[in-house]
Amino acid sequence: MVSLEIKQSQAKDARSDMSLNYKRVPAIEKCFSILALMAEAKHPFGFNEIVKHLGLNKSTVFNILHTLKDLDVLEKGPDGLFRLGTRLFVLGSAAAGGSDLIQTVHPYLETINQEVKLSTFFGILSDREVIIVDKADRAHRMKISSEVGMRMPVSAGVAGKALLSQLPETEIDVILSQITPKRYTPKTITDKALYKEEILKVKKTGIAYDKEEYIEGLMAVAVPLQTCRGGLCAAIWAVGLKQEFREGGMSRIVKFLLNVGGEINSRFSVSAGVFGPKDETLNTYNGKSLS
Repeated sequence: MVSLEIKQSQAKDARSDMSLNYKRVPAIEKCFSILALMAEAKHPFGFNEIVKHLGLNKSTVFNILHTLKDLDVLEKGPDGLFRLGTRLFVLGSAAAGGSDLIQTVHPYLETINQEVKLSTFFGILSDREVIIVDKADRAHRMKISSEVGMRMPVSAGVAGKALLSQLPETEIDVILSQITPKRYTPKTITDKALYKEEILKVKKTGIAYDKEEYIEGLMAVAVPLQTCRGGLCAAIWAVGLKQEFREGGMSRIVKFLLNVGGEINSRFSVSAGVFGPKDETLNTYNGKSLS
C-alpha cells in the first residue's frame, strides 16, 4: 500500500513537472483579454477603444479582431463595433448550458415542448443567417431535423421573420436588398415587398407565422425576444405538423408562446436592471407555473 501511494505521488509529481514545461502563447493571452473585456463590459467595442483599454499593439488587435470575426467568435455590426458572436453561444450550449442566455431560455423551451407537444427552438440572428443555439423536442412524436449550431438563411422559415422584426426598418431594407429568397415550397414568399410586409406585421403583433412556407406539411410560430443585450436579435419558435395547428390549436399555441415570451423578456429585463410594468399573467398559463 505504501509502495502504491509512493508511485502515485511520483506520477502526480511527474505530471506536475510536465505541466510546467510549456511556453505561454502571447497571442492566445491577448485574444482572451479582448474577449474578457467585452464579456465584463457587456457592450460592443470599437477597434481604438480596445487598443486604449488593453494597451496592445494596434496591428495585433486588428489581426485578432478580424480572425475572431472570421470564426464567428466576434461579430462586427453596421456601426463598426465588435460584439460577442454566435459561436460563443453554440459553445456555451455544448458546455452544459454555460451561456446565461441559454440557461435562462432552456427551461421555457422544455415547458413549451411539454405543453403543446411541438419541437421548440431558440435562435439568434447572425448577419443574414439564423443560428439555432438550443432546442427541446423530446415530447414531440416527430423529430424535426434541426440541430444546435445549424445555420439557415434568414428568409427560410419562421425564425427569420421574428428576428428581422427586431431591426429598424432601414436595416431590414438593407438585408432584404442583399438576399435572394429561395422557393422551398409553393407557399414560400419570394417577393421581397410581401416578405417585408410579413416582418412589419410581426413588429406590430409580436408573433410570426410559417404556414408551409419552408417545408410542406409543417407549420410554425415564433416570438421575438428582448434580450436587453445590445444588437442581439433572438427568438423562440415551435414547429409541428399542420394538423396540430387545426381546430383551435393555432390560437392556443400562439397564446402560450406569447405568454412564455413575455416571461422570458421579464427575466432578461430583471437581469439587465431594466424594470417595466409588472404583469402577473406572464407567470402562469391555465394555472400552470412557467417558472
